[in-house]
Amino acid sequence: MMMMSFRMAPPPLPLIFLLILHGVYSADDEWGVNYSSSSICALKGSTVIINCTYKYPTGHQIMKVFWTKINSPDPPDLSEDSKYRQRIQYLGDKHHDCTMRLTDVRQTDSHKYYFKFNTDKLDGKWIGVPGVTLDITLITDLQVESSGERVIEGHSVTLTCKSRCSLTDRSTFIWFKNTQSLSERTDRNNQLILQSVIREDAGNYSCAVQGHKLTSPHQYLNVICKFIFK
Repeated sequence: MMMMSFRMAPPPLPLIFLLILHGVYSADDEWGVNYSSSSICALKGSTVIINCTYKYPTGHQIMKVFWTKINSPDPPDLSEDSKYRQRIQYLGDKHHDCTMRLTDVRQTDSHKYYFKFNTDKLDGKWIGVPGVTLDITLITDLQVESSGERVIEGHSVTLTCKSRCSLTDRSTFIWFKNTQSLSERTDRNNQLILQSVIREDAGNYSCAVQGHKLTSPHQYLNVICKFIFK
C-alpha cells in the first residue's frame, strides 16, 4: 500500500498582530500638531498667545486652518462664534505655523482648544489632539507666600506672588511694601528676593499684575535681630 504524507498549512497570523503590523506603516507620522505648552493659565482680561506648529505629507495643499473647542470630525470654527469673533486672531499661516491670539480672556474661556486643518485631499484632514487647556484665574486669587515666617537679619528671603494656577502669559508683576510701590522691583518674575535683610525690611508685602488695579492681600515679613540667636 502506498503511503502518502501531508504537510498542514501554518495557521493564519492572529488578527491582533496584523493590526499592529498595519499601524507601523500608518501615515500618522507625517501628520501632527505640536503645541508649545499643554496648559496655559492666564488672568481674566489679559491676552493669551498659544504657539503651535503643524505638519502634513508632501503633495498636500492647505485649504482651511482654524481653532476649535470641540474634538470631532467636523468641529465649528471659533472665528465664526459670536463669543470669540472679535477676540480671536490667527497669527499663523497655511504652511506650518498655527499660532493663535485670544484677547480679553474671560472665565468662560476656560476650556480645551484644538487646532484643525484641512487639505485639498478628501481624507486630508487633521485635528491636533490632545489640544491646549486654558485656565482663566481672577486677579483676586493672587496671594504672597514667603519662604519663611521669620527671617534673621543678614539672611535672605523669597516672596512669591502666586495665583490659583501658575501664570504663563508673560505677566509683569509689581511689588508693594506697606502699600508703597517698589518700582525698582517690577519685572516678569513672580518672585521678590531680598538678600541680607535688615530690620527695615520688615513690613507688609503685597503684589499685583501690571494693568490690573487690584493687589493681593498683605503678607507680613518679620525680621528678627540676629543677636537674639547668639
